[in-house]
Amino acid sequence: MSAHDVEHANASPIELVLRPKSKDLGGFPVRRALPAVARRRIGPFVFFDHFGPTDIPPGQESVNVRPHPHIALATITYLFSGEIFHRDSLGTAMAIRPGDVNWMVAGRGITHSERTSPEVLEKGQHLHGLQAWVALPLDQEECEPAFYHHDAAELPERDEGGVRLRIVAGEVFGMKSPLCTASPTLYVDVHFTGAGELDIAPEYAERAVYVASGEIEIAGQAHGDGDLVVLREGANVTLRASAAARVMLLGGAPLDGERHMYWNFVASTKERIEKAKADWREGRFAKVPGDEVELIPLPEDA
Repeated sequence: MSAHDVEHANASPIELVLRPKSKDLGGFPVRRALPAVARRRIGPFVFFDHFGPTDIPPGQESVNVRPHPHIALATITYLFSGEIFHRDSLGTAMAIRPGDVNWMVAGRGITHSERTSPEVLEKGQHLHGLQAWVALPLDQEECEPAFYHHDAAELPERDEGGVRLRIVAGEVFGMKSPLCTASPTLYVDVHFTGAGELDIAPEYAERAVYVASGEIEIAGQAHGDGDLVVLREGANVTLRASAAARVMLLGGAPLDGERHMYWNFVASTKERIEKAKADWREGRFAKVPGDEVELIPLPEDA
C-alpha cells in the first residue's frame, strides 16, 4: 500500500460541518444551511432552509409568503408534518402534505406564493419541513417554467432494519425516484425509527447529511439537530443512531460553473440577475392566478 493509499484510508469521511443559525421568519424558526461562507453549494443545491418544527395555533397563519419571482433554478419542497398551499403563475393551486414533493422549475421565470389554507388556518397545525433551491444546468437556465408534484405514495421507500428510506430525488439504495431532475441529484429522507445504522456508498460526487431531528454518529463524531455534515468525496460512510432521528441525504453532480445569487434569483451571470430585477420591478413577470393582489418587492424597493 502506497503512502497516498494509507493517507486516504485514514482520512475522515467528513469534509466539514456547517452549523446554521436559526432565524425567525414570520413567527416560525428557520435554519439556513446553504449558502454558507465555508461552502456555497452541495452538488446542485445552492440554498437549503429548514423550517420548524413549530406549533401554530388556530387562527394564526403558519405560512404567508406573498408572490415572488425565481429564475434559473428549481425549488424542491418536502414536509415532515403540516401543510403548505402552493400557487404559481402557471395556474398551479395545490397543497403539499407530509412525504409529498413539489418540484418547481423556474427556468426563464416563474412567480409563486406559499400560503396557509382556510382549513388549516381554522384548526392550526404542527409545521416542519425543508425547502431547497437547485441551480439548473447552463443549457437549461432559460427553459420553460414547469411544476411537478409527486404524492408520498409515488416515492419509493423501504425499511432496512428500523431505518425507513424514502427516495425524494435520484437513484440510490436500489430505488429510483420518479422526480425528473435537470442534473444528477440526490435527496433522500432517512428516518431512524430507533437505534440503527445505514451505509452510504459514494455513488454521487458531492454529498451531505442534514440532521433534521435527533442525533446521529459518523466516524465516532456525534451530530445533532441542525448540523449539515459535508461528506468527503469517494468516502464510504456509515450513519449510526442510538435513538429516533430524521436526516436528509443530499447532493449530486457538481455544478457546471459558478452561480450568482441575489434575493430569490440564481443565475450564471450577474447581467441575468440585473435583468430579472428590472423585470420584477417593472411588472414583466407573470402574475399568480388567485393571488394577484400582493407581491414581495425587491429588497432595495421595500
